[in-house]
Amino acid sequence: MADFWLPTPVKYSIVVPFYNERDNIRPLYSKIVETMVTLGSSFEMIFVDDGSQDLSHRTLVEICQNDSRLIVVRLRRNFGQTAALQAGFDFASGEIIIAMDGDLQHDPAEIPNFVAKMEEGYDIVSGWRLQRADNWLTRRLPSLIANWLMSKVSHVKVHDFGTTFKAYRREVIKEIQLYGELHRFIPALASGCGATIAEIPITNIPRQNGKSNYGLSRTFRVLLDLINIKFLLDYSTRPLQFFGGIGLLASCLGTAIAVFLLFVKFGLGRAIMLQHGPLLFTATTLILSGIQFLSIGLMGEMLLRTYYETQRKPIYVVREVRNWHADPSAVEAQLCSGRP
Repeated sequence: MADFWLPTPVKYSIVVPFYNERDNIRPLYSKIVETMVTLGSSFEMIFVDDGSQDLSHRTLVEICQNDSRLIVVRLRRNFGQTAALQAGFDFASGEIIIAMDGDLQHDPAEIPNFVAKMEEGYDIVSGWRLQRADNWLTRRLPSLIANWLMSKVSHVKVHDFGTTFKAYRREVIKEIQLYGELHRFIPALASGCGATIAEIPITNIPRQNGKSNYGLSRTFRVLLDLINIKFLLDYSTRPLQFFGGIGLLASCLGTAIAVFLLFVKFGLGRAIMLQHGPLLFTATTLILSGIQFLSIGLMGEMLLRTYYETQRKPIYVVREVRNWHADPSAVEAQLCSGRP
């Protein structure tokens, strides 16, 4: 009987995106390997070169040639941190996937703390930078405001959405498709699927090499993403309730003003165009806007139905099934389709 080679299952995957971090790659690699070896389980590292313009890729290739545990993914251009993380997650095969930045501001020695917390049964463990080493005005204050808003909007009690240093169960992170700049909202997106989330404190090491790729302008993009997340979490499967609510409110208000103007015109015999011209214009605008919002909501409902039915997209995610006596392959197929 022939022998078949089967790959050894990987326990941990370390995903790190890099953009012009040539001087930080080797020190970070050494620290990760030193820490992961102490855990005594199989691991892999996925280093993503997000279109670096320095010699980052050459350094990654040199390390990769001497360590088969390192997977190097090079993107064609700089797509941004969200896309780089998504690429790393797509290539990761570990049961637990740990993401961190490539600027040495995250200490790999803290990875065992994430692992220990994950072993308590959580699906996501997020780092919390209690003592930040960043500039107060341009980084810490905007971060405090953004994190507070994110927590309120998403109803997820996480103090630090912005840090990349997080650990995920593979089945959870693989269900989330990232785009735009949604990487900081992964806990919020995962909570919508019922994922359990915990936080642990981490140290925030000052940057030693290279230049930060973040600035104050990122705060405005975060605020726009908040609107997107709010809609995705609360109304992605019922757009009519969002647009229809606005439409009904505008239509009712416009109709009430119109009824009042009709009473003024026919009941009191006054010329409404001369005395209440702006009010008449407001009523007309509100009624037309209300009809448009209702139409958008109805079109959204039709598009949503088409999306879910043609893509066979599940409207829920199953965590576990017990005592369901069926063929294992059928069980797996049902879980993937989201239909019992």
